[in-house]
Amino acid sequence: MFVDSVELKLSSGKGGQGCSSFRREKFVNKGGPDGGDGGRGGDVWFVVDKNTDTLSHFKGKTHLKAKNGRPGMPRKCAGKTGESLYVKVPPGTQVIDQETGELLLDLTEDGEKVKFLEGGKGGLGNVHFKSSTNQRPTYAQPGKPGEEKDVRLELKLIADVGLVGFPNVGKSTLISTVSNAHPEVANYEFTTLTPKLGVVAIDDYRAFVMADIPGIIEGASDGKGLGIEFLKHIERTKTLLYMIDAANYRDVAQQYEALKNELERYSEELAKRPYAIALTRIDAMTPEEANEKMGELLEALGLKANDGLGQYGIDENYLGYRNEEGRNPLFVIPISSVANINIQPLIFALADVMGK
Repeated sequence: MFVDSVELKLSSGKGGQGCSSFRREKFVNKGGPDGGDGGRGGDVWFVVDKNTDTLSHFKGKTHLKAKNGRPGMPRKCAGKTGESLYVKVPPGTQVIDQETGELLLDLTEDGEKVKFLEGGKGGLGNVHFKSSTNQRPTYAQPGKPGEEKDVRLELKLIADVGLVGFPNVGKSTLISTVSNAHPEVANYEFTTLTPKLGVVAIDDYRAFVMADIPGIIEGASDGKGLGIEFLKHIERTKTLLYMIDAANYRDVAQQYEALKNELERYSEELAKRPYAIALTRIDAMTPEEANEKMGELLEALGLKANDGLGQYGIDENYLGYRNEEGRNPLFVIPISSVANINIQPLIFALADVMGK
């Protein structure tokens, strides 16, 4: 189960009570105070673990607590420190204060370890309170309480390339073709209900991560469909790949404009992210028809086809476009994941724009 948002109450441990006791041994007349200190309460830590990719292990849990410190003991023995709580989260997790909405932590690096709440200090035993005027102190400090915080954990997946497109345009087919991901693929809309990550191998030594999110529809930024719920998962991507369906009933230029508008309405920063365009499902038509669709798309973008993608081995039957100056769109390429047309050139082109 993919879970990307949970609400939790986190509590560090309470400090242990100090001990009030007196030395009582044979042949020791009127032994003095010997009460030990209470143990410190356990801390709450966040630990980033790349072996987790969802927050589902927190589902059904509402309150996570570190252990309390143990009380002090006679003979000046200190109580045991409470066991700390280690909250394991996947890379890309944000910790947000539920009351104020403030971003408290943004955890992105694998192995990162951050102390979030400190355990309460243990109370002092009565041995600390003896003096010349008070040789028999019976007072020992109580332990200090721990800290509590109501938080919301939000997961924003970290990927190099994020796929953006309408439902059923071939995003899941592409990521299943080029990576180790196995999303559901079917001939109906919204087969992808949760984001998927896949590792795309460039060669034996290089790779990048691709993210597939549920399809975006017009009005997604207003809460329609599933896309708005998962658009946050492409906020961290370095490059966006617009998936435009050549065989869709929507005009190719209309698809591009609608996607661009929804991204701008959701986040102006996201809309300015470097992006490229893949014209998908060209196996459903002849090369001439695919080139006609490509011409329509390039005309709407104010661009002209060139052979700049030839260095990646683009099929000579199809038009392509590449911006040598690094402006958006970085390139436009026709592909078919099913027929494996221009898939390898697409991988090389994405790797090139990311500097992989």
